[in-house]
Amino acid sequence: MAPHGKGRNMDLGLAGKRCVVLGGSRGIGRAIALGLAAEGADVAVCARGGDPRGRSALHEVEKRLRALGGRVHVRACDAGVAAPQADFLDGVRQAFGGVDVLVHNASALALGPSLEDLQACLHLDVLAAARACGQVIPWMKEAGGGSIVLVASISGIEASPGADFGYAAAKAALIAYAKKLAVFHGPDGIRANAIAPGSIEAPGGRWERIRHEDPARYEAVRATIPWGRLGTPQEVADVVVFLASPRAAWITGACVPVDGGQHKGMR
Repeated sequence: MAPHGKGRNMDLGLAGKRCVVLGGSRGIGRAIALGLAAEGADVAVCARGGDPRGRSALHEVEKRLRALGGRVHVRACDAGVAAPQADFLDGVRQAFGGVDVLVHNASALALGPSLEDLQACLHLDVLAAARACGQVIPWMKEAGGGSIVLVASISGIEASPGADFGYAAAKAALIAYAKKLAVFHGPDGIRANAIAPGSIEAPGGRWERIRHEDPARYEAVRATIPWGRLGTPQEVADVVVFLASPRAAWITGACVPVDGGQHKGMR
């Protein structure tokens, strides 16, 4: 997998596959969308586009995707709202004829301890994923199979000292949901996996802001990572693209940490 289509080291068998990335205009989601397109896939992306920054990010990722040559379907859509998400996915089916790969990357990123934070994370991180899976799985069954990748977090597999109760609970639920999908829909030829990224630094993202605004906190987190640095969106995307591909045909029900050894549990 070469980044952004600059030659390939391995054919992952994704050429012509119809892929959806929910939350795909920035950071990890953007890297996933571009990674899939670089492998020859058709890629549909939705993300919130209600402000100028969001619209600009969507426009930029659409331009990059089209430059890679496959079919592209990009829409502004809040995955946390059922009707627009359903309309977006119906639009993908109409444009592409079906869905072979679903990647759920949308997240509320509500990192506080309140009930409202929990509700926000469950609503977008978990329930939006469940709605999307419920809509596309029948299409995958009709096509003879498919692959689902849910983007969770190491917060869902190891408790940190932070106050992100709702976020951690939602990501743990997402990991469990992927396992259940894998077991239940294995006979349908559908694989489902989760990934658990650690602290990932993206241009304009949360950790870049923390590096500038709270360097002591940034350095404290960096010191927990054996590699001595935070991860990149491309490093996460490479794992997602592999898991989505036929090359990962015997991997299902897994939760794959992508964290440079940041979490220290045995799981």
